[in-house]
Amino acid sequence: MTAIHTRAPALTIRAGRRALQRLKDKPFGPDDVHVIPGAAGGPKALGISGLDKAIFGDWLPRVNQERSLIGSSIGSWRFAAVASSDDPKAQLAKLAELYTSQRFAKGVSAAEVSRKSVLFLEELLGGCEQHILDHPWYRLNVVVVRSLGLLEHDTRGRLSLGLMNAISANMVSRRHLGRFMERGILHDARLKAPVSKLVDFPSHEVALTRDNLLPALLASASIPMVMSGVRNIPGAPEGVYRDGGLLDYHLDLPYEQPGVILYPHFTDRVVPGWFDKTLPWRRGDATRLQDVLLVAPSREYLASLPDRKLPDRKDFEKYVNDDAGRERAWQRAIAESDRLGDEFLELVDSGKLTEVVRPL
Repeated sequence: MTAIHTRAPALTIRAGRRALQRLKDKPFGPDDVHVIPGAAGGPKALGISGLDKAIFGDWLPRVNQERSLIGSSIGSWRFAAVASSDDPKAQLAKLAELYTSQRFAKGVSAAEVSRKSVLFLEELLGGCEQHILDHPWYRLNVVVVRSLGLLEHDTRGRLSLGLMNAISANMVSRRHLGRFMERGILHDARLKAPVSKLVDFPSHEVALTRDNLLPALLASASIPMVMSGVRNIPGAPEGVYRDGGLLDYHLDLPYEQPGVILYPHFTDRVVPGWFDKTLPWRRGDATRLQDVLLVAPSREYLASLPDRKLPDRKDFEKYVNDDAGRERAWQRAIAESDRLGDEFLELVDSGKLTEVVRPL
């Protein structure tokens, strides 16, 4: 008797309490989605490119309605790409291609990484700024942090000391990070950010304009020690701005919206801040996540990829002096990610989503 082999699921689907109930009450459709978060995570975004293409290129356009896209770091770059064109699939492919083809010499300076990142953004989005700001349905929100104290400096000594102090303070309690940084959200001028009053950290909201769009996107991805801080974003409080993922790594925010929050993510857990990555007890707040439907690659899918994982920043070190090898591995991961998109569309179109969803 011949054994029948079925392919392991490519996706892990998890939902918060209210989202689970909503899925039981009615079939899940694009009309349910008003907010989409995008996490920080650098090259990991390339590994879910196919999922993004299916969601933004095939599924959401079935129902045209106002939707807030809120991202930190690469999350904001993904969403800016989506909103920059009437062909989001092509722009997402361009984002993946540009990111994959980046090459950095060993010991490259933060200033040089920032310079190349400016060129990256200009090639991806240059000339598309007004399209993003005027998009008929998408409302972009870019999350940044405004640096305080030693984190305002780009000299390695002071910045390193500031980061060590922030890491130590965060170990005691996440709320202590308010001494080192404050949250900024640059949002579409037509709609406020999709969050209720933010009380966990000092926060400010600023409308996006042609003048501050690209500086905000650059700041949102400016990892300390890797890139230089961005000084004085037009229209925002004066200061040095850095990667929004420092405070809001996986966007564990108090969302304010009427439906299900669709969260295409790299992993099946929500980590509040960048400094919490190594603290397994720091998890997303269940109340904040109660409306979230999280869609992420399964462990079985990850095991099938080159290096058994999504692309990540450490690959620049792992493949040092072998950029061609890194690029091949990333290109394979990008190509494979179409499976994620295909499986998502199959689940929502067949109504089988409720059979595979698990509590978040």
